[in-house]
Amino acid sequence: MKEYYNFKEIEKECQERWEAEDIYSIPDYSDKPKYYCLEMFPYPSGKLHMGHLRNYSIGDVVARFNTMQGYHVIHPMGWDAFGLPAENAAMKHGAESPYQWTWDNINAMRSQLKQMGFSYDWNREVATCHPGYYKWSQWLFLQLYKNGFAYKGKAAVNWCPSCATVLANEQVKEGCCERCDTPVERRDLEQWFLKITDYAERLLNDLDKLTGWPDKVKTMQENWIGRSEGSEIKFEAETGDEITVFTTRPDTVYGVTYMVLAPEHPLVGKLIQDKPEAEKVRAFVEKIRNLSEMARTSGEAEKEGLVTGAYCTNPVNGEKVPVLVANYVLMEYGTGAVMGVPAHDQRDFEFATKYNLSIREVIRPKSQEGDYELKEAYTGEGVMVNSGPFNGVPNQEGISKVIKYLEDNNLGKGHVNYRLRDWLISRQRYWGAPIPIIYCDHCGTVPVPEEDLPVVLPLDVQLEQVGKNPLNSNEDFIYTTCPVCGARARRETDTMDTFVCSSWYYYRYTSPRDEKNAWDQDKAAYWLPVDQYIGGVEHAILHLLYSRFFTKVFYDMGYLKNDEPFMNLLTQGMVLKDGTKMSKSKGNVVSPEDILDRYGADTARMFILFAAPPERDLEWSDRAVEGCHRFLKRIWRLVTSVEESIENAPSSPQGELTGVNKEIHRINHQTRKKVKDDLSQRFNFNTAVSAVMELVNSLNQFKDLPESDRDHAVLREGVETVLLLLAPFAPHITEELWKYIGYDESIHRQPWPDYDQAAIVEEEVTVVVQINGKVREKMLVPVDTSQEALKEKALELPKIKELTEGKNIAKLIAVPKKLVNIVVK
Repeated sequence: MKEYYNFKEIEKECQERWEAEDIYSIPDYSDKPKYYCLEMFPYPSGKLHMGHLRNYSIGDVVARFNTMQGYHVIHPMGWDAFGLPAENAAMKHGAESPYQWTWDNINAMRSQLKQMGFSYDWNREVATCHPGYYKWSQWLFLQLYKNGFAYKGKAAVNWCPSCATVLANEQVKEGCCERCDTPVERRDLEQWFLKITDYAERLLNDLDKLTGWPDKVKTMQENWIGRSEGSEIKFEAETGDEITVFTTRPDTVYGVTYMVLAPEHPLVGKLIQDKPEAEKVRAFVEKIRNLSEMARTSGEAEKEGLVTGAYCTNPVNGEKVPVLVANYVLMEYGTGAVMGVPAHDQRDFEFATKYNLSIREVIRPKSQEGDYELKEAYTGEGVMVNSGPFNGVPNQEGISKVIKYLEDNNLGKGHVNYRLRDWLISRQRYWGAPIPIIYCDHCGTVPVPEEDLPVVLPLDVQLEQVGKNPLNSNEDFIYTTCPVCGARARRETDTMDTFVCSSWYYYRYTSPRDEKNAWDQDKAAYWLPVDQYIGGVEHAILHLLYSRFFTKVFYDMGYLKNDEPFMNLLTQGMVLKDGTKMSKSKGNVVSPEDILDRYGADTARMFILFAAPPERDLEWSDRAVEGCHRFLKRIWRLVTSVEESIENAPSSPQGELTGVNKEIHRINHQTRKKVKDDLSQRFNFNTAVSAVMELVNSLNQFKDLPESDRDHAVLREGVETVLLLLAPFAPHITEELWKYIGYDESIHRQPWPDYDQAAIVEEEVTVVVQINGKVREKMLVPVDTSQEALKEKALELPKIKELTEGKNIAKLIAVPKKLVNIVVK
């Protein structure tokens, strides 16, 4: 046995043994209850960072703990390997291609993950850039296309000039590209979309099913979906065209004094034809169209508008109101037209005041009598005025009455609107899954036949720093034969958004080598949904929402038995140093490789899990890392120092225990219960580790007692408890010490230790005795000692007698099991 804790040798030996024995390879089925534990798979950027290690350490504890609890646990790992970052990195570092760059990184990161001792079933590994995987991403696209959920349309899109590609709305942060922080522009392009809006209501309503998700994440999805109830109202333009608006306040329709159109609205050109304002309007439209959505709609952005010279008619009162174009109205939201009610909307009030537009009150506070001058918009409840037949009607009641009036007269209808837009998946870049569509001059848009999948991404391409898609100039890729008529045709050169590939990978893990199906339906039905999903909150309205959409679509198509992908979600906090997120630019990065070299994987894991609750940010501390390493060395010394004492002792004490043996036995079982509760109910890893530390302290004191005073079986039971409880946290040292105390089978194949309910009941308890609130003495008493008995015992203590002698006891308070407070004057 090694005399000191040689973590490098121990961890290397353990990892080699686990791999040789294939200890973490999981069969597809079992009589045990299943448990699917999954961390969000990484983008292979080159090396793991501390954020990765925290995410995966949390997941590994969950997987190992549930395995020891008797569950049949699947714990896979893979690679979210497509995407623009790999393309840019390959060019920056002079790699031959993103393919080479990505696979080199995958191999390096896989090696690092194995160094950490994570219990992944590597037989289930997937990489989204492998043709055997993206073949099925393409197949899923075809199912969406055939069922009407994928379509191509022209739309104003977010364009990053630096990345030279389209961005989904969710990928634009404060008007900039989330990848490179470049200001985003708006362009009109033909793009492929997925109709996630068809599932808006279900995605919203089914959030109630997700009782194991953080409220914060559910609120973020709810706000992104953005359900609004109201009505659509049809205004008639002077050209005879219909301008439809959506409003949540149909009760204010009599207060409309102007109409605002988005610059992109298709009627703008027609409305300004032959108008004196036409040239100014066209210039204004061009200026606004080039701005990002954030630049147009943020609270700080100035609301700009321009009169078009055109008018439209309010359908409820026949009044003609001016039509303007403005920067704050977007074609993508609602109908691209907004009715202006300045008396009852503050934004409209400020806009009307700025451009000298009329303001008409139509909702009046019940307490207000007669006309009065509005200094700001009134947005509260009241009664309808200046509203024709609805005068005097409470406005909340008026909402439904106005909607009925609109519907009865074919002027509008009740309507539910969503902020959510269809998912734009086209990307004008190379390193992604090709969209399986062919364009034929005779047959139009033709899906690639399923038997011809995958459409393989060519590897012999020349990347250009300027960001052009090399597929556009690769004739071998572009030109093909139309599968319908046999004529020469061309392939779609856009690739799919990487979120398409990551929206279903957790299904592929259930049958990763299936060559006939995206997933085996029986295996998927057995394993899914994922029981515990772990990842960053930044994915709340991207990956998590898209995954829910995919699951519901393919559930409806009959390919799945579950309509939600993840039952429970843990969003871990960030790893900070000096109060800020680790970043190369800030010079505060801690290299995982350095920590592994200096302290080993078990120490890194212990610190990550002990330093903070998983959902909170973790502040890096070199001293705390050193402290965790010292703790592991203490365990090493404890176990190696008691070998002879416990060598032949049973794993649990025999017969009745008394005195200190009974106390250590109680602490041992209390720790078992505490750690089990912390891991199974709350994921309080830090308090679980703390409880084991306290047990180690007690065992160290216990082992130093004379042999005649201690039961060797109690000591052995305590040592085994420490190793079993720490096995999910520090898998290498516990494996080595488990062998040292005489076991051949891996500790990671042992059941979780039960606790004896009778043993954890305390027969005696320490009660503190205070005088005027200050602790002066302690006493050990039976746990069921009454208040009166506690008072009597406290007053009989020699030290208390001495301190209260000659003084008047004004008050005596006793709290059973805790304290006695004596108030003297």
